[in-house]
Amino acid sequence: MSIQKVTAIFDIGKTNKKFFLFDNAFQEVYREYSRFEPIADEDGHPTEDVYALEKWIKESFDRLLSSQKYDIQAINFSTYGASLVHLDENGNLVTPLYNYTKEIPSEVVASFYEKYGPELALEAETGSPKAGLLNSGIQLYWLKHYKPEVFKKIKKTLHLPQFISYLFTAIPLSEYTSIGCHTSLWNYTKKDYHDWVYKEGINTILPPIVSTETSININYRGKRLKIGVGIHDSSAALIPYVRSLDKKFILVSTGTWSISLNPFSDGVLTSTEISKNCLNYMRINGSPVKAARLFLGDEYSFQVREIEARFGLDERFHRSVEFDRKIYLRLAAKAEHHFKWRSLTSANMPQSTNLNFESAEEAYHQLMIELTELQVEQIKLATGDNNINRIYIDGGFSDNDVFIKLLSIAFPDKKLRSTTSSLGSALGAAIAISDTKLDSKFLEKNYSLTKHLPILFKLDESETIK
Repeated sequence: MSIQKVTAIFDIGKTNKKFFLFDNAFQEVYREYSRFEPIADEDGHPTEDVYALEKWIKESFDRLLSSQKYDIQAINFSTYGASLVHLDENGNLVTPLYNYTKEIPSEVVASFYEKYGPELALEAETGSPKAGLLNSGIQLYWLKHYKPEVFKKIKKTLHLPQFISYLFTAIPLSEYTSIGCHTSLWNYTKKDYHDWVYKEGINTILPPIVSTETSININYRGKRLKIGVGIHDSSAALIPYVRSLDKKFILVSTGTWSISLNPFSDGVLTSTEISKNCLNYMRINGSPVKAARLFLGDEYSFQVREIEARFGLDERFHRSVEFDRKIYLRLAAKAEHHFKWRSLTSANMPQSTNLNFESAEEAYHQLMIELTELQVEQIKLATGDNNINRIYIDGGFSDNDVFIKLLSIAFPDKKLRSTTSSLGSALGAAIAISDTKLDSKFLEKNYSLTKHLPILFKLDESETIK
């Protein structure tokens, strides 16, 4: 039996930890998933169990490395961002891997912006709206000034993707996509760490920056391997699109968060964009990616449960609703807003939710109309002044018929495409360390690309809108 040459990828999400093998055509040939119970940091806040994660990664990889079925040639890593691992002089963890949802004292953030503000100017330069520990650079400021005895023990600070790579190479490195994901560390004008990083001396514990496409050839357990340096997951998800498309596009990556990504922006965000929660990510070559975020999936889940409860339906109801032309026209003619958001804000939001509809399908269409209005605003915000005529939708809402058709109505002059792939950032991480060039048919072959034509409305003579 011939042994198949493959690339191994660990795709580390906050909840699901995934391990994939891809063949030379980037087809998935193996996968396994795992989850770990969170542990508590010193303040009792739940966080990642780094030791359990390391144990699973090493055991999973070593098991497949000795397989008689697969010949692993290379390995890379994609993980969530805004997460730092601090190592002492012996390479041991100094602190827990603090969860970016952890709240730190308000005086820490106030002190930081008082020292290095004005706030809007700093946020624009770093492409990082103020967001607590989601701005992972603030964590280093917090440790230095409020936990100095802990900070003194830190010899190297690694972003999570590079820490996973470090487990295999023992070489501490930094790379652009992790530095650039709303960390407040990077100055997008100077294309270097921000002045505050140097003034605080934090640059001395940050490893050298290398290209995200860098790989290290090492001998691992008697096997010659190419080890990638890791990549931030949102930036990884962009790679298949950037490498295979020759025209500008917006990628709307949907799920709990819907993130509209524009990899063709010029860098510095305006104060207006920052005030609307626009931010920057970074491509693997260090160039900026303008992004606009919407807590779409979270709000959707809450409101759908309210609709299902109101009409006595089970939780499967929303999965089968398809776009209804007559319902849409009737609701669009009224142009009313019915939903009070739990985690979103909008100018047209009523004081309370009104679910006085004839049917659950009608209520659902109204929900999607209002959510899509917000999504359209985010896509326009990410697009800015760029002349971009293509929009790609991937993730959890890519197969939501009502959502997709409402977007096609909102953007009749755009080429709208949806893609279906559960591989996302894992596939991007595999491509990042490959010398393979992608052709224009890559998305069709690997992502089930679907084209959506604009919906044109013409009323039948017998049809009225009430």
